[in-house]
Amino acid sequence: MANQLCIVLDFGGQYNQLIARRVRECGVYCEIRNYQTPIDEIRQLDPAGIIFTGGPNSVYDESSPHISKEIFELGIPILGICYGCQLMAYTLGGKVSSCEKSEYGKIDVSHSESLLFSNVPENSTVWMSHTDFVSELPEGFKVTAKSQDCPCAAFECPDKKLYAVQFHPEVTHSQFGKEILHNFLYDVCGFTGDWVMDDFIDTTIAKLRDTIGTKKVILGLSGGVDSSVAAGLLSRAVGKQLTCVFVDHGLMRKDEGDYVEETFTSLFDTNFVRVNCKDKFLSKLKGVTDPETKRKIIGEEFINVFWDEVRKDTTGGFFAQGTIYPDRIESGKGNEAGKGSTAVIKTHHNTVIPEDMKKLFDGIIEPLGDLFKDEVRAVGEKLGIPHDLVWRQPFPGPGLGVRIIGEITEEKIEILQEADAVFRDEIRKSGVENELKQFFAVLPDVHTVGVMGDHRTYDHLIALRAITTDDFMTADWARIPFDVLAKVSNRLCNEVDHVNRVVYDITSKPPGTVEWE
Repeated sequence: MANQLCIVLDFGGQYNQLIARRVRECGVYCEIRNYQTPIDEIRQLDPAGIIFTGGPNSVYDESSPHISKEIFELGIPILGICYGCQLMAYTLGGKVSSCEKSEYGKIDVSHSESLLFSNVPENSTVWMSHTDFVSELPEGFKVTAKSQDCPCAAFECPDKKLYAVQFHPEVTHSQFGKEILHNFLYDVCGFTGDWVMDDFIDTTIAKLRDTIGTKKVILGLSGGVDSSVAAGLLSRAVGKQLTCVFVDHGLMRKDEGDYVEETFTSLFDTNFVRVNCKDKFLSKLKGVTDPETKRKIIGEEFINVFWDEVRKDTTGGFFAQGTIYPDRIESGKGNEAGKGSTAVIKTHHNTVIPEDMKKLFDGIIEPLGDLFKDEVRAVGEKLGIPHDLVWRQPFPGPGLGVRIIGEITEEKIEILQEADAVFRDEIRKSGVENELKQFFAVLPDVHTVGVMGDHRTYDHLIALRAITTDDFMTADWARIPFDVLAKVSNRLCNEVDHVNRVVYDITSKPPGTVEWE
């Protein structure tokens, strides 16, 4: 039996994925669809609720995303957020105007009685980001919340189950945002909360067995969270029919290749193939300093090595990869979300099957294709995959190749691996690890003068980077205690050869990025 469905219609808002994640955190299955999805298709999907996202446009601009009035006549509860709030009012005969005073950031609002605000204090703080506001309501609607500068921070028509908020309940800065979304989903839409990870695992394993039958499956295993959890599900489903190919390009963190191999050969009853090819990658990267060129070489060589290994077995079967839902959205394949709204910001990040190999496989299997990262981690925990692997931090595909500025050499790799290991060790000991979303060492192509003992040195500088963030779209540098940084610096200069200076990166995103390259 299929899960109840909530649809998030994307009007170009930067928080479209965040809204969907928050809905799923409430135990409700949710998919992101493009605002141009035909009404007949929406009707066939039979969602129990619809949410309109925000967006950067003005509804009275003819080039902005609009929607047919027919969607409000389907009898399906709808919640409009920010631009979606204004669009609901505008489409149904209300008026939207420019604000005399725009609202950005944390704003205090007060609300009146409403299903949407059940168990929410009358006064609370929400996150606003708008230059327009609803100045006249459509017939049959009433205002349910306001701020000092926004007379219509929320409105509704309970008889038609249409609700709207000018603020963003999906972001953590809105104090009771999760409660507001929960109220809409359960009290207005009538969801029962049937999106449960245990059910997902059982259902997915059964589907995998039915699809694969007695055939083989090839999976490219990177050692990251997504491919590891995909391997876990496939192993549970078909065991030895699965072959995991692990390409170790020598640009992973210290001892990580050994850790991946040990974990998967002991935990799952599958075929595990490790391809050690550091020398090949170093040869290709010799003399290269441009960041994008390095990325391209590493990516292309990774694919070449992987498929050269796969070609050794021509028995066919299925090709599996650890694609997750945000990958599909960002590559324009997530139910066409993003087309004509949020930009397609990257090509599909997983391996593309070469033309000569396509005829070998019966199809592509993506067991995690409907999950967000936090859901993938939950599945990994339930499958018994080690906590350190399930909760490992984001790690770029090119590995340490984008944390070594300038030419990549074997000596630089060893220096950075040792430095990164020291940094991670001290962060774990300090007890602040859970406060950080990502932390790592960088090896800039910088030498500095130092004094060690009675000798003058001219050696490498190590930069440390640590951030806090909710969504990685923005990030702040982490306020690691000075005594912890002092221990890290002392150990780096004393224990890691060719390091004589340590600096700490205190740049937020924006203007900086998380990675240095």
